[in-house]
Amino acid sequence: MTNATTPKDHDASAALAERIREANAEGAPLRIVGGDTRYFYGREVEGSELSTHEHRGISFYDPVELVVSVRAGTPLAELEAALAEQGQMLPFEPPRYGIASTVGGMVATGLSGPRRPWAGSVRDFVLGARVINHEGIEQRFGGEVMKNVAGYDLSRLMVGAQGGLGLITEVSFKVLPIPGATHSLHLELSLDEARRRLAEWGREPLPISAAAWLDGALHLRLEGGPSSVAATRARIGGDDLDNGFWTALRDQRLPFFSEGRAPLWRLSLPHRTPELELPGVDERLMIHDWAGAQRWLRAELDAETLRRACQAAGGHATCYGPRPADVEPFTPLPEVLMKYHRNLKAQLDPKGIFNPGRLYAAL
Repeated sequence: MTNATTPKDHDASAALAERIREANAEGAPLRIVGGDTRYFYGREVEGSELSTHEHRGISFYDPVELVVSVRAGTPLAELEAALAEQGQMLPFEPPRYGIASTVGGMVATGLSGPRRPWAGSVRDFVLGARVINHEGIEQRFGGEVMKNVAGYDLSRLMVGAQGGLGLITEVSFKVLPIPGATHSLHLELSLDEARRRLAEWGREPLPISAAAWLDGALHLRLEGGPSSVAATRARIGGDDLDNGFWTALRDQRLPFFSEGRAPLWRLSLPHRTPELELPGVDERLMIHDWAGAQRWLRAELDAETLRRACQAAGGHATCYGPRPADVEPFTPLPEVLMKYHRNLKAQLDPKGIFNPGRLYAAL
């Protein structure tokens, strides 16, 4: 078990709190920065930079209890390496987007990788968090055990809030063992046939932990006990696929993500949603990740047309960039939902100093 806190850690936290107190007194906006590898995700923020770079390290780790607490400025790669030494991992497979990627940025954006539909999201594995509020007071929410609570779970509320509600300084996670065996497959299949097979396999307890269709083929990852993985591999067939494919997909390093200058869209849709009727778009322009629930599209499209199609299917569309000046990164919220967001922002950040406008201009 690891439990490491030093005077330097307290100094770094105190310095961050002092900066926030000064900013709040002046009503001066702050741009929160970790590794700045997720700059493309959201609107630009005008404000003084507040860096968590010095507030880093694992403060608590109990491999037996599968719990780790880590400071926000800790490089994500550093945390994952420490977990791997104990045969453990972050189950939601967070994207890195670069070696400077930090734990705070991972939580603030709430993005998950290829394993997400089978394992869960970032929010599902957050046990607790420490957050410095607008008054410069560090507060602790949640704990280091899984439990049900009444009212707001503010630690999980910070996931995906883009730093707009307070400064995350430390997060506790539930971790899981690394699977005993991993094997990836490449099957030449049409999109319709891939969907049919995924629906069929989804009704059985098969050890599938990732599924993506692109370039006329279904890519699968099997994870679990060696015998289960071997038996499923023999049953499904196909060609072997380098497991590194999933890292490249997770971090957007596949050729698809760098080809052309058209905007990159992420479509989040209900499972088994059929092809959307979009002008000039066909399956060759897309990656169907998460067994089709997450779709990547690179194309010049009218944003309203695309978002209406996604909303009609029960989903939404996010623009990763390059983003036209008149296009918001996130789907505009209905007024009743925006009202709740504004009220929450007013309660937790009344002077609007934390990453103002990062999610929406009104926040």
